[in-house]
Amino acid sequence: MSLQEFIAGFIGASPIEIIASISGFICIFLIIKRSIWCWFFGLIQVSLFSYIFFDAKLYSDAGLHVIYIGLQFYGWWNWQSNRNQNLGEQALIIEPTRGRDFGLWLGVSLSTAMILGYLMNTYTDASFAYADAFTTCTSLVAQWLLTRRHLYNWLFWIAVDIVAIFVYFQKGLYPTSVLYFTLLIMCFFGQYSWIREYKKQKASKPLKLLHG
Repeated sequence: MSLQEFIAGFIGASPIEIIASISGFICIFLIIKRSIWCWFFGLIQVSLFSYIFFDAKLYSDAGLHVIYIGLQFYGWWNWQSNRNQNLGEQALIIEPTRGRDFGLWLGVSLSTAMILGYLMNTYTDASFAYADAFTTCTSLVAQWLLTRRHLYNWLFWIAVDIVAIFVYFQKGLYPTSVLYFTLLIMCFFGQYSWIREYKKQKASKPLKLLHG
């Protein structure tokens, strides 16, 4: 694909995809900052992308984003209920991700991706069935760990972004592929930021929960 074709595809993208991509960028920026407003922009993002992915025959991703809609409300409630008063009312309490738990969630991600990929490849006309299933299942794991404030949720997002960039570019979703490339970079900053915050949190013990 030539640069001219890429630019033309980007400019010709639907307004819905543009709005969803911008909302996704804002959402990740606010997650890095541990701001509860990330869930508001996340709700806009996942609602629009559920339509976009269904239209692109990325059915696993479409179904995932429907589930995401409910998780936005749960994430808002969980974050609101877990603040570290020792570091200020806006300081989110970050949970450690132990090696055993990380391995368990990694196994869940890979095994469910294989099963879903097989089903989508066998019974539907889904595009990139296994890659789409991987981003779906791993994203769901990452989103759950994020709502639960786990320190290393970012590593799962990094894996998702790498695969997603390839899939969305191949499907001609250029603003979305650019968004995920940007998010990949932001995830590294996010992991670094959360590790720093977690170290501050440990130094401020004992923790006092602020229940919203």
